[in-house]
Amino acid sequence: MNEAAQKVSELPVARLPRDTLQERVFRQLSDLILDGEIAPGQLVKIQALAEAFGVSAMPVREALKRLTAAKALTVVSGRSIGIPPLSVDRLDDLRRVRIEIESIAAEWATPNIGDDGIKALKDQLSRMESATAAGDVKGYLRANRTFHFIVYGAAGSESLLSIIESLWLQISPYFNLLHGSGNYSASNEQHEAMLNAIHAGDKSALKAAVRADIDGAYDILTGLLD
Repeated sequence: MNEAAQKVSELPVARLPRDTLQERVFRQLSDLILDGEIAPGQLVKIQALAEAFGVSAMPVREALKRLTAAKALTVVSGRSIGIPPLSVDRLDDLRRVRIEIESIAAEWATPNIGDDGIKALKDQLSRMESATAAGDVKGYLRANRTFHFIVYGAAGSESLLSIIESLWLQISPYFNLLHGSGNYSASNEQHEAMLNAIHAGDKSALKAAVRADIDGAYDILTGLLD
């Protein structure tokens, strides 16, 4: 087995039923990107993806077209894909838009998150803290994504959630680079602040914590890109 195929075989993928293959491949590829499973600099063979999903290369290529158009992936060669390079200008733009959009979603979500939602957020925060202590990057990134999307999903707007997902598809692979910088620990403090604000029904405090979380990652990534 070549190196690229071996990498894909280690990803948390499942063989897919043959109905609506393109949409299912697109969704699972999106989940891999959002969870940081494909890191910047990692090349993945299209055929290796098809074999991992148990499908032909055609639905994989069709899904990749959509993700390339969304600036989530780039075709490195005719047979390989990877994460697009991130410029400082693009990072600046993503930061500005994320702060506005994710703050709105958090504000709308505040009155809708009940006891069950708070319990789920506490569980994900605990997972992030454990992953940070263990140096488990992938575990941290999965819990981080779940935590944020529990909040944003509670806003009750599919349109807003779709915009946020498109932004995360472009930025979340780069959260891999924050490991070792101390950002994961600092981000956990902001997650706890978000949780406390939700529990208190304090929309302003929640928006401030969301902004601080985004800015913390931005500051470190800007230094790495420079």
